[in-house]
Amino acid sequence: MKLIDTPVRVENGTVRPCPDARPGGSLAETILNAHGGTHIRFDALISHDITYVGIIQTARASGMKRFPLPYAFTNCHNSLCAVGGTINEDDHVFGLSAAKKYGGIYVPANLAVIHQYAREQLALCGGMILGSDSHTRYGALGTLAIGEGGGELVKQLLKNTYDLPSLPETVLVYLTGRLSHGVGPHDVALALCAAVFKNGFVKNRVLEFAGPGVRDLSMDERIGIDVMTTETACLSSVWETDEKTRRYYEAHSRGDKYKELKADQGAVYDRAVVLDLSEIEPMIALPFHPSNAFSIRELNAQPHKVLALAEQNAGLAPGTLAAKWTGKGLKADQFIIAGCAGGGYENILNAAAILNGQSAGNTSVYPASVPIESALIKNGALSGLISSGAVLKPCFCGPCFGAGDVPSNGALSLRHTTRNFPYREGAKPGEGQTAYVALMDARSIAASALTGYVTGADTVFYEDIHDAPYTADLSAYKNRVYDAWGRPDEDEPLVFGPNIADWPEFRGLEGDLEFEIASRLDDSVTTTDELIPSGETSSYRSNPVRLSEFALSRRDPGYAGRSKRIRDAGKYSAIAAVCPGDGSAREQAASCQRVLGGIANVAVSYATKRYRANLINWGIVPFVCADALALEVGDRLLIKDFALKLKAGAREFDAIINGARTLKLTLPALTDGEAEILSDGCLINYYRRKANA
Repeated sequence: MKLIDTPVRVENGTVRPCPDARPGGSLAETILNAHGGTHIRFDALISHDITYVGIIQTARASGMKRFPLPYAFTNCHNSLCAVGGTINEDDHVFGLSAAKKYGGIYVPANLAVIHQYAREQLALCGGMILGSDSHTRYGALGTLAIGEGGGELVKQLLKNTYDLPSLPETVLVYLTGRLSHGVGPHDVALALCAAVFKNGFVKNRVLEFAGPGVRDLSMDERIGIDVMTTETACLSSVWETDEKTRRYYEAHSRGDKYKELKADQGAVYDRAVVLDLSEIEPMIALPFHPSNAFSIRELNAQPHKVLALAEQNAGLAPGTLAAKWTGKGLKADQFIIAGCAGGGYENILNAAAILNGQSAGNTSVYPASVPIESALIKNGALSGLISSGAVLKPCFCGPCFGAGDVPSNGALSLRHTTRNFPYREGAKPGEGQTAYVALMDARSIAASALTGYVTGADTVFYEDIHDAPYTADLSAYKNRVYDAWGRPDEDEPLVFGPNIADWPEFRGLEGDLEFEIASRLDDSVTTTDELIPSGETSSYRSNPVRLSEFALSRRDPGYAGRSKRIRDAGKYSAIAAVCPGDGSAREQAASCQRVLGGIANVAVSYATKRYRANLINWGIVPFVCADALALEVGDRLLIKDFALKLKAGAREFDAIINGARTLKLTLPALTDGEAEILSDGCLINYYRRKANA
């Protein structure tokens, strides 16, 4: 893999640097400009059941009367309805009532995971989709899709735009060669993450996939690579389209949504990744990030070296992962193929071919949609997996965020899912429960299930299944999905369960800004899972006050209590951090801080655009300061006349710490519109003011 950090163009099948050329003509640029350029209106929205309630409540409080564009709700995160009593199913009932009232699309639990439904029913070539989940990626279908916090979807529901300071740079991902035996899409994705995540090579840029290597990839392989681009920290992705793309649309009875997409002749890209698919080997991403990736061959050849490096990268005590090494290899305890990345048709077909009736050990398989499941039943693949002892599960995202198939203490779970962040296996280290997730492709997971140890699928004899014929049976959607797009019933009442609560009132900024540091986060990167946990909090996502009690509970258990004490004394709190907000798009990472009385983050930088946007939409000022860690818990900061200065256009402020020394805080790239939202106190207040005006 080669990274080129200068403008490039493709000439005669070769990517050539052209440092003096002006970037332009990319497919991504064409799609963005067709949707407003830096002020984007999307073609459709999609959310799942730990985000749509809060989004609807926010839009409703801001004055929304009906959905102005197609908006689909899937129920694939909170479909374990025994957790939290009636809470989860109450949210589903609320979602159905909202679809009826506002004209939405309601997908009942266990019919499809969010992103597979979007691929099958919402994607369109040259279109754009906004989702309230970080893995909103449909680029393989020619759809430029972006995952953001709920506030950005609210803006679309209120007929406003998704705003960018400038058109994002486009990175050409030029594919050559073809995949070798036993190599699948997750192997390519993990190799790409390892190459570009830590150095920020594609951060907040759009990846555009092209080149002769695209032609040989099946649609499932393209989709499997594409969905993982989120883990590179890019903004979005898009692929050139071809006859295989056409056939995918036709297989889902949506042939009219296809069109050929290619960049302009002689297009110039801002930078490039040149990737030879034939060089990719079966990979494993060891805890705690998809970029902590190594080839399985390298792991088995030099286990102590690789495991020591992986432990160092993950901040684990030396020997933690090495303890799983035996004379036979790295022992694995659980094998999971699931979700928007792993539950694809060809992934499961290949896993079934590798197991071939032999014992699958402790394996669970979650198809990504009922149409996929139906096809696998008809061709016998699922019956073969069941005969091998694999357990068939519903269309559910749980293993990706720590709900469902939680391994035992000390266990290593091999998963074809999107993430292996801390706690994503469902364990609670604070209570003495520790487990680990390693990401692998479904093919190598099946090979490992045969041996009980990490094993590359390239070492197993089987026939690779590639470009498998497939026509989707959409009967389950026709019989169960409630599609009221364009047919709202304003008289339909919203159905509220006892856990569904309105947002509390938030004050706008006035006069001075004074706040106390309630937590300091020293990690080089703090994930949204640490800011507000996944898994055990899912049932409370519809209750802002109850959910806020979990804020930073994994990282700083005393934070909620300290912040409430400050709030109850009539003051504001803040968090000091190095680089917060990596990972999920969940807006609750910001809104919980606000509910607890938070007014600011002071950080060296922010891990993702979406976390910064979430902060602003909930009225939390995203200060940047190179000396953020000079602050201690209990420090009090005062910025005189902050509200007036902010409205006047100031973006640099002198904060007085504890009445003595001064610290420079900045708000780089803050737009006038974002400053208005902060001044009003949150997005809800901003829209109320606009409506009243």
